[in-house]
Amino acid sequence: MTDTVKKPDPATAQEEETAPDTAVSNGEDSEAAEVSLQDELEEARRKAGEYHDRVLRMQAEMENLRKRAERDISNTHKYAIEKFAGELLQVKDSLELGLDAGEADAAKLQEGSALTLKVLTSALQKFAIEEVDPLGEPFDPNLHQAMTTEESDEHGPNTVIRVMQKGYTLHERLLRPAMVIVSRAPEESSG
Repeated sequence: MTDTVKKPDPATAQEEETAPDTAVSNGEDSEAAEVSLQDELEEARRKAGEYHDRVLRMQAEMENLRKRAERDISNTHKYAIEKFAGELLQVKDSLELGLDAGEADAAKLQEGSALTLKVLTSALQKFAIEEVDPLGEPFDPNLHQAMTTEESDEHGPNTVIRVMQKGYTLHERLLRPAMVIVSRAPEESSG
C-alpha cells in the first residue's frame, strides 16, 4: 500500500482560509445590521412617543378651546342685554321719581311722564329699536297687522288711517307689527 498524501488544492485551500474570515465577516455584518436596526427601532419609538405626546397635547388644547367657546357662548346669551338693561334702569328710576312725587300737580306728573318717555325712546334708539308708525302710509303686511277696514272718502284704498298700537323693528327686523285700521273704497250705492 502506498500512502498517498493528498496535497491540498491551492484553490480549495484558499477558500478554506477565506471561509472563516467570511463567516466572521458575516457575523460582524449581521451584528452591525442588528445594532443598526435596534438604533432605528429606538429612534422610531422615540419619534412615536413624541407624536403621541403631541397628539395628547393637541387633544387637550382642543378640549380647552371647546370649553372656552361654550363658556363664551353661554356668557353671551346671559349678558346679551346687559347694556340695554342698564338703559332701562334709567327709565325705572324716572318712573319711581314720578311716583314719589305723587302729590305734585297734574302738570308736573305729565312733564315727568314726558321726560321718562323721552329717556325710554332714547334707550331704544341706542339699540336700533325703531318705531313703526305708519299713519297715512300704504298698508304693508310685512310691517302692519290690519285689525279692520273702514270706508274712507279722504284716503285711497289700502291706506293706514288709524294706528291702534305702534310696531317696532330691531335692526330693520320686525319685533312687533303695527296694529292698524286700513281704508277701503266706499261701496257704490245702488239706487
